[in-house]
Formats: sequence, structure tokens, C-alpha cells
Amino acid sequence: MSKSPGPDRKDRIAVGALAGAFGVHGEVRLKSYCADPMAIADYGPLHTEDGTSYSQIVFTGQAPNALIARVQGIISKEQADALKGQLLYADRDRLPPLEDEEYYYSDLIGLAVQDTGGNALGTVRAVHNHGAGDLIEVIGSGKSATILLPFTRAVVPTVDLAARRIVVDPPEGLL
Repeated sequence: MSKSPGPDRKDRIAVGALAGAFGVHGEVRLKSYCADPMAIADYGPLHTEDGTSYSQIVFTGQAPNALIARVQGIISKEQADALKGQLLYADRDRLPPLEDEEYYYSDLIGLAVQDTGGNALGTVRAVHNHGAGDLIEVIGSGKSATILLPFTRAVVPTVDLAARRIVVDPPEGLL
């Protein structure tokens, strides 16, 4: 474990989170956001927002919705519990290249959202996946309520990262 400057959103991608202690000897529950959950160990060192770096992760088992691991520098239940909820970031250049029409959630957040007629609808506030597919959370300018749109080709026909915008064709009656 070491300290370095916190992650730069452009250069690091959230690949998982520490989910608290498992047992009393410093093992942690680890949530992986990777397509292959165990690949998270290949992308190290992993970093937290406060600049802590973890260079070694050794998996010791699985629990519901989490991997069980020993993480270098975490040696007690108290340390593991204190880190619960900490996101783990990997340097972007350590991750495999994306296929066409694949995106990191963090690259979508903040993009302008417009309909197929070019009308501004707001910006992407977050991307969620609760198991049934990705949803884009859009917040309109000057509004406090958000809308959730399925992140499918039918609803989101265009993602233009260079222009920092997405085009949506929401289902009738949603807006």
C-alpha cells in the first residue's frame, strides 16, 4: 500500500470497490465491475480517491455478489471495514482495448443529451446497471428530477465521445 495523488478521471477508470471485511484477519469483500470479475487483479496497481495504491490482490474465495481477497496493506478487520465503499481505480492504459460501441461509464457521464431532432434534453448524470441492462440517468437543465433511459441501440442510436454528446430516441410518452 502506498500514497500517490488521487485519480484523474480521464486517466483512471473505476474497476471495483472495497465492500468491507470478510472474517477477522484482514480479508476483504471486493466488488468487481469488470466483465471477468477476477481480471480486476490484472489491472493493478489499483488506486482509491485519496491516493492510496494497492499493488497486490490475491483471491481467496467468493461470497454472494463479491470476491474474497487479501489486499496488500490491509491486515485487520478494522482496516477492511474502514475502507468499505472505497472505489478502486485502474490506470486506463492498463485496461484492455474496448470493442466498437463499448464505453466506460465514466466516459459517458457529463455528455450532452439531445433527441433525434437536435433538441437539448440535459446531460448524463450516471449510468446504472441493476442486472437487467444498462440505464442512462439524464438530468435536464434547471431540473431536479431525472429520467432513466435504457442504454440500447434503439433508444441511444448515437454516442459521439469526440463531440461529447449522445442522441436519444426515447420511447413515446417517456419525456
